[in-house]
Parts: sequence; structure tokens; C-alpha cells
Amino acid sequence: MGHLRDRNTITRALKGTLLVCDQSHFRTPRNGVPRKTCGMVDRGPFYPTVWGPKTHRTELPCDGAKITDWSHFESEYTLGHKIVFQCSAEGNPRPRITWYKNGIEVYAHNFFQIHRWEIGEKGMKEKMEIDPASQMDAGYYECQADNHYAVDVKGFSTDYSLEFE
Repeated sequence: MGHLRDRNTITRALKGTLLVCDQSHFRTPRNGVPRKTCGMVDRGPFYPTVWGPKTHRTELPCDGAKITDWSHFESEYTLGHKIVFQCSAEGNPRPRITWYKNGIEVYAHNFFQIHRWEIGEKGMKEKMEIDPASQMDAGYYECQADNHYAVDVKGFSTDYSLEFE
């Protein structure tokens, strides 16, 4: 594999293909290593070029994951009631959404549910519900959308209030 000089470059191994996302320029294949190059610019994605040992130059659509709709940054909840966060993302390939609380990935359980919907060919929507909410549910939650080309993160801060009647 060639040396990557740029700090804006993201590299991942994908099923035997080297993925290089670079904001500055295309990379050329070295030593016959299959390479997929993807450039991202402010005006939107442009098309990457894929090289393989027996392939010709081919252009593929490149669309990094982007969160398009999300819950408010700060929310206050009442103990014993339901907390709901939602997050929608688009990308090609369809992004995967992962939820975090205080930097740790969270999974569904009896009091914590995640609902998922696929929207069109490129979209994904998820809703996270905590019911009933307790003091331990206060914290900083993040919605992370990622695909092969990009990662996007949005955060939500939440704290509880006591309800007096």
C-alpha cells in the first residue's frame, strides 16, 4: 500500500479493496493493489474511480453519510415519563445509524427501544425511546450515521426535572 501524506485522508480496508477518501486529489494504483478513490468537495460528492487487477477505469457514485434531521440539542424530561430522540440520515450506500450515551454504544433492552425505517433507496430513520425515564438516563446522547464514504454525528444533551403536583 502506498504512503498517505494528507491528514484529510481516511483509509479503510473493504473486502480486499483499499478505500481512500481524500479532499485534495486522486491517488493512482501502485503495485497492482486494487484501490477505490473517492473525493468529497463542499459542493457535493463527485465520482470515485475503481481500479482492480483485471478491471478498466470505472466511475461509481459516491455519496457520504449525512444526518439530515435530528432531535433538539437540549431536552429536559420528567422522571417516569418517556424520552424520545430521532435521527434521519442519507447516503449511498445506505448509512447505518448507531446510538451512544456518554461515548458508549447503547443497545436495545426492556426500557430502551430503537425503531428503524428505511426511506427510499438512500435513507434511514431511527427513533430511540426510553420508557420509563430515570435519573440515570440523564447525559449526552449521540446519533452516528456512517457508510463507506463518511461519518456524521449529532449530539443531544438531556437532564431530568422533578414534577410537583
